[in-house]
Amino acid sequence: MGRTAVVVGGGIGGLATAVGLCGRGWEVTVLERAPVLADAGAGISLHANGLRALDALAPAVGQGVRAASRPQYTGGTRTPSGRRLARMDGAALERALGTPVMGIPRAELHGLLRAALPAGRLVSAEVSSAGEVDAELVVAADGVHSRLRRELFPGHPGAVYGGSTVLRGITRQPLRLDTDFELTWGPGAEFGHIAFRDGRAEWHAVHTAPAGVRYPDPLAEVRRRFGHWHGPVPELLEATDADAVLHHDIHELATPLPAFVKGRVALLGDAAHAMTPHLGQGACQALEDAATLVAALTVEPTLAPALARYDAERRPRAQAVARAARRAGRMGQGLRSPVAVALRDAAMRLAPSGVTVRAILRHAEWTPPTG
Repeated sequence: MGRTAVVVGGGIGGLATAVGLCGRGWEVTVLERAPVLADAGAGISLHANGLRALDALAPAVGQGVRAASRPQYTGGTRTPSGRRLARMDGAALERALGTPVMGIPRAELHGLLRAALPAGRLVSAEVSSAGEVDAELVVAADGVHSRLRRELFPGHPGAVYGGSTVLRGITRQPLRLDTDFELTWGPGAEFGHIAFRDGRAEWHAVHTAPAGVRYPDPLAEVRRRFGHWHGPVPELLEATDADAVLHHDIHELATPLPAFVKGRVALLGDAAHAMTPHLGQGACQALEDAATLVAALTVEPTLAPALARYDAERRPRAQAVARAARRAGRMGQGLRSPVAVALRDAAMRLAPSGVTVRAILRHAEWTPPTG
């Protein structure tokens, strides 16, 4: 099997793939056109499946991520008035999976992955066609609006707007927070936070809006929409600098791809299965992709069966998680009818305490393939 690879895209999935391949003797180049990734100023929750994938790819990176993360033991879901709908039991997840969910700034995760790459492997470059790449293997990790996906599957409709837009920020200083992680659902809107190890926190505000809408002062708009919600929502916004707010529309691959591979190219992460963020599984699924692809390339004798194995193992699961994320969004932030919201809230309050844990286990309970 040829041992030269080019990874197009320097996000979490692309970097993780490169780190794993380098650790198994491949000559890898990562091409990333953006000097700073668009979501670098945000945070991420890593579930057990994502952490296990990192451990399989590079144990030292998995250890470093754990050391830089804050476990999410406390939290859950509330209404805008602060009424509790469901609790998250991080200790129960730890007993079941060996780890709770971990919160970390995306920039720190990117930094750990970049540091694990040999020097000179990350190159600033733009690629619009796989034909431009001189390598035995091309990994298309170029994001939700992937150019390589469009080239490989010209009849596919590509990513579509999911109907919601998200504004996010990280506080400038530590805050005294009662919970490690929280979601609050209002009609057509969601606010959540992730607490970090250093005491700062990331927050996100999602609401239904036309595609492409932008605000002269994004932080003022979040305060207008969410500033009257329960604490610590106002405190999180007050502790955020206006120029630290990110704003992105949520896009997804609503039409599943017929394959994650074509010829010598493997699609990975958002390029293969961009999903809505409502399960917190986007990055974890990209890490699963990376671990599965690296294992297949290690075990199989040639490229073609390795890519076929990757496609067979990843496509059903990743697309199922994407469908589940879409459903979760429709039942959570996507609900706008007062009657539907009231019925959902009542059902959540009456549900047994283990329902939330079982819902997380459904997607986080994953074991990397050997390789």
